[in-house]
Order: sequence, then C-alpha cells, then structure tokens
Amino acid sequence: MQFSNNRNNPFAKPPGSIVAGLDIGSSKVCCFIARISNTNRLNVIGIGHYEARGIKNGNIVDMELAEISVGHAVQLAEQMAGQTIDSVVVNVSGIHAHSHTTTSKVSVTGSEVNESDVRKSLIQSRECEVSGQNELIHTIPVSYAMDNIKGISNPLGMIGKQLSTTIHGVTAASNALKNLRTCIANNHLEIEAFCAAPYASALSCLVEDEIDLGCTLIDMGAGTTSIAVFLEGKLVYVDAIAVGGSHVTSDIARGLTTPLNHAERLKTLYGSAIQSPRDEMETIEVPQTGEEDRFAPNYMPRSLLTGIIQPRLEETFEMVRARLDASGYINVVGRRVVLTGGASQLQGLTELGTLILNKQIRIASPIKISGLAEATSGPAFSCASGLLHYSANRMNEVPNIIIPVMTPGNFVSRLGSWLKENW
Repeated sequence: MQFSNNRNNPFAKPPGSIVAGLDIGSSKVCCFIARISNTNRLNVIGIGHYEARGIKNGNIVDMELAEISVGHAVQLAEQMAGQTIDSVVVNVSGIHAHSHTTTSKVSVTGSEVNESDVRKSLIQSRECEVSGQNELIHTIPVSYAMDNIKGISNPLGMIGKQLSTTIHGVTAASNALKNLRTCIANNHLEIEAFCAAPYASALSCLVEDEIDLGCTLIDMGAGTTSIAVFLEGKLVYVDAIAVGGSHVTSDIARGLTTPLNHAERLKTLYGSAIQSPRDEMETIEVPQTGEEDRFAPNYMPRSLLTGIIQPRLEETFEMVRARLDASGYINVVGRRVVLTGGASQLQGLTELGTLILNKQIRIASPIKISGLAEATSGPAFSCASGLLHYSANRMNEVPNIIIPVMTPGNFVSRLGSWLKENW
C-alpha cells in the first residue's frame, strides 16, 4: 500500500471510472462530471453551474436555498453527461480549513518497514483533531525518517528500528461539514470525500515543477481568498481570509452610489487593480441608485473606479502576506505565486500582487483536463476541475479511507485486521 502522493497508488481510480466534483462557492455552485480515459486523463462529460443562494463567505446561511442551488447544478451536469451520479467530492472553504503538522514515531515490528508500520504512524495524525469542533479531512505524509536517516520519500521495505513520519493534517470545522452533509444528502447524494478548496484549485492548475520546487497558490473567489502552499511536492499549509471579489463589488456600489449589478459590470468592463495615467482622462457611465431616468446619464472619471478597487486589493494582498509570514513559509517556498479563481482576472492584478508580495506571479486556469467548454475553462472553474483530480488520484489522503474508523457494522473485519497487524 502506497501512502505517499503517488499517482500509482492503489486508491487511484481505474480507466473508465466516473468521478464528480461539486464546488459550492459564494457566487456559484458548479458540478463537473468526468470519465477517466485509458491514458488516465480526465475527460469532462457533464457541466452544471447555478447561482449560489443561501451561501455567504464560504458558509451556508440558508439551507433551503443552498439545497436548491446544489440540486440545479447537479441536475444540469447529469443531463449533459446523460447519466446519474450518486456521490461527489465536495470542496471545503478555506475559511473552515486549518493546517496542523505532527510528527509520529513508531517502532518497526519486523526487520523492515511494512504497510502496518506506515498505517500506525498515520493513525497518530488523528491527534490533531479537536473532538466536537473539528474533523480531519486530509492526512498527507510530508516526509519520513528512518532512525537517523531523513528525507525518505517511501519507507516501505527499508530496514531500521524506528519510523518517524511528519504529517500535514488539515481539519475543518465540524458544524460546517455537517451543514454540507445535510445539504448534499437532501439532494440524494453521498459525499465521497471533502477537499480544501485551495488544494483542489492547485491540483487543477499548477504544473509539476511548481509543486516540486515550491509554490504558493492564491485562489481569489467571490467571498474568500484562499491559500495553498507546496514544498517539495507536498501540500504543507492552507489558510484563507474572508475577503473576495464580492467585497470589491460592494465597495464600488457604495463608493459610486450604483446598484450591485451595475457595480459588478463596471468592475468587469473597466476595473483595474492599479492606477493608470489615462484613467483621469477616460470617463465611464455610472447608473445611480434609485434614479429611474435612463436618459440622464451620469459620467465619472475612470480613476474614481480604480481608486476604489486598488485599496481593497492592496488590503487583500497584505492580509495574505501576513498569513504567509505567520506560517513561516513566506521565504521558504521560493518566489512563485499562482493566482486563480474568478476574482483573479482583474486587469493589473499581477502587477499589484508583485509589488506587495515581492513574488513572481502568474494567473492560471485548469490544465490536464479535456472536455471543458470555453466558458468553463477559465480561472473561476479551477476548484471544480481540481475536485475531479482529487477524486481520481488522491483518495489515499482521505483519513477515513486510509485510517478506517471502527463502526458496529464492520467491527469483526476491522478487529481481524488489527490482530493481524499487531500480533
């Protein structure tokens, strides 16, 4: 049994399998259905997305409305795919995900490390759970050491007396997960696994060299901005701040006294994250809240719009920098930052981010996947695409699969396995 992040691990789904991902965001709910090809490539066969209702800043605030949004997105994807799904991998907002690094040490039972020894070391990762408050959603071995030898990538078959495993555990708030389970169950679906949203986005749009050499991914959504840090091929940190693209839209609506729908349009068509000398000379039409006379246009210099957008985005990047600094990884993972998510497409964003973070920045869209329509292949759909990758290749990181929990229904079989491993 392979417990590292290995595409050839026995938990990887075989060609022909159907996988489904459900991205529940603050602005949209998106469901992707894909089939795994003979070359292990994901081919999307069903796409459904619907306006997110009852969801705010990564939280379900109205269960009935959230259920309707999920139901519509899944139904549209099933209709396009021509088949029904019964389970999905669901994203967990970065607001609810927290990183914990633990190191476990176990004595090797035989002359060489076997699967039982590795499993015992992973079981200790449950220590990072807080009963009743948090639930473990990822168990990721970061590195192994055998006696005094460090930097081991795969300990199976190695000879030694003590196996040490550094594990990155990601927990999520139990109440948030319960709400997601209820929402999904009421749509007659099972949750195959949870995946932290920035991790899913990273799996869909980072290239292998970025993951191996060290990289920070920033997923800029409507209600949250999430962070995933990779070092030596492993996810080592996740975090998020409750600020996103919708906050920029709200600032515009208040600052220019225009309705939210017009504020979103102005942001999309004329918005920029950084001031330009031309902004003062260019004027834009800004409809005013409550004014019914459409034939009395109201014009403002574009610089006013940029002057509202830039401070909010500066604040966002500064908050991200503070989180990375507190994590200890800001200077460890190199200078590459990848931006993705629907709010990452604003003009001038890479330049502003470079100034504040002092990093090399690029904007990324989903890769390593086929069948996406042009309208659903941009940065806004990175998370949904990544959930498919997680379902197909990363189920070896799901705690309840690699570290089974004893339940009455399988007590005998689990007891037999325990006796076999320990006696």
